[in-house]
Amino acid sequence: MSIPASARLTALSRRLTPHFSAWTLLILLIAMIVALPVLAILFHVFLPTEGVWSHLASTVLGRYLSNTLFLAVTVGIGTLVIGTGTAWLVVMCRFPGKRLFEWALLLPLAVPTYVIAYAYTDFLQVAGPLQTWLREMMGWSFGDYYFPDIRSLGGAATLITMVLYPYVYLLARASFLEQSVCMLDVGRTLGRGPWRLFFTVAVPLARPALVGGVSLALMETLNEFGAVQFFGVDTFTTGIYRTWFGMGEQVAAAQLAACLLLFVIALVLLERWTRGKREYFHTSSRYQQLPEYRLHGWRALGAVAACLLPVLIGFLIPSGLLAHLAIEQGDSLLGVQFLEFAGNSLVLATIASLIAVAMAVLLSYGVRLDSSPLTRNATRIASLGYAIPGSVVAVGILIPFAWLDDTLNRWLQANYGMIAGLIFSGSAFILIYAYVVRFLAVSFNAVEASLGKVTPSMDAAARTLGQSAGGTLRRVHTPIMRGSLLAAGILVFVDVMKELPATIILRPFNFDTLAVRAHNLASDERLAEAATSSLAIVVVGILPVILLSIAMRKSRPGNNTSTGRKDEHL
Repeated sequence: MSIPASARLTALSRRLTPHFSAWTLLILLIAMIVALPVLAILFHVFLPTEGVWSHLASTVLGRYLSNTLFLAVTVGIGTLVIGTGTAWLVVMCRFPGKRLFEWALLLPLAVPTYVIAYAYTDFLQVAGPLQTWLREMMGWSFGDYYFPDIRSLGGAATLITMVLYPYVYLLARASFLEQSVCMLDVGRTLGRGPWRLFFTVAVPLARPALVGGVSLALMETLNEFGAVQFFGVDTFTTGIYRTWFGMGEQVAAAQLAACLLLFVIALVLLERWTRGKREYFHTSSRYQQLPEYRLHGWRALGAVAACLLPVLIGFLIPSGLLAHLAIEQGDSLLGVQFLEFAGNSLVLATIASLIAVAMAVLLSYGVRLDSSPLTRNATRIASLGYAIPGSVVAVGILIPFAWLDDTLNRWLQANYGMIAGLIFSGSAFILIYAYVVRFLAVSFNAVEASLGKVTPSMDAAARTLGQSAGGTLRRVHTPIMRGSLLAAGILVFVDVMKELPATIILRPFNFDTLAVRAHNLASDERLAEAATSSLAIVVVGILPVILLSIAMRKSRPGNNTSTGRKDEHL
């Protein structure tokens, strides 16, 4: 029996017309909230700057571009080499201290780049303890010897690399653990030694993870503000801050932010292009313990040194220096006012993490209920915030809310003869908004992964028992995901505690956090006093490292099998 043409047209129109349920509208609303800063930046790209942009282009724009590119290339190569090499060593080799290094290599994640910059500057500067000791021991005077300047472009690239390599290490280690023993055994059968096996089998299989880790490190590099400003290195991030606050040119600052946004877009496109249409699958669902190379002699010493140096430079030395400075001198405001700084940080981080986790739950569950292309694309937009540098987010938020305040005050003055002040742009509201936009992706990834493990049959059973979609989320999914929700909240909490660029730009007057306090003291060359706030941030930053180390121990199926590990002696 043929179907009438009118019926076919009706069915086709229903398929093409998007179904706007409450959950779909909620996802679209969250996506619009996250996209607002980017839209504000793009709107200002085409506005005139009255010669300011041409002035920037003829004076500092080239330096911004070259320094940013140098940092990106150097940090990308450095994090790739250190992260991949150390991950391969702890997965495939047996040497003294291996179990310790498995989690210790994550510790530099706890140290913000601006904190490590403050610590090493105090230690390595001309009046610092190291050069002072050298002059006393050798009888030298200033100018009699060469000592590399830590406050330079190369110094910034080195320290940023030592803090960000764990992004590559984390993903590379997970990828190596998940690789099939069969693939490695085939390589050995074909006569490939450890080095050729690493370069021709393991690295190509881990390529998506390596590219993803380097991309994360590069995004953090583009977001960097505190260290490069302290070192006097001109980048797009410092240029945005200087143009807005030094020159008072918000349009030019927005256009610089758009240039920085182009870097981020290029990174995302490059990451997808490198993958192309290649797909990577495991050929077996059965896992065996990976064979290990047992290292002896100088090889074992080399492995220990290769794993120890990043931890030493990226965590142990700066943490020790900060602890020494904090105990010896510390913050002059240590007491009630310091507790106020800490309280501001804790309140902002708590509120932002709760909102980010709640929005992540709504996004993840909304896509679970309605996985149409519209909701999936909206979710991608909502999770792009982490790729956008904090300074770009801050400028993109400040522009519309400053306009809103100005419009509101003009209306109030015209109608009631009063001015309300900076209700939006001068409050902590936009600061929390910036944190949520920036770190929503962090919580979303954790929540989405957890929700994906809940079988759809649970949803069906709950709906059969009369539960609504919201009731199913509240009574079924949320209790199951409690651990992941806590982990997501902690990750966002720590990221907010460490965030500096957005906080510097958006904070209300006379409102300081630990990060801002450390930055202000360091900018005044009061490095010993900055150590207290910096050390507090590092201590808080250890929390996600503990979570990651616990998760990594359970990361590979088959780790608890009774199959013995095969060793090869080198």
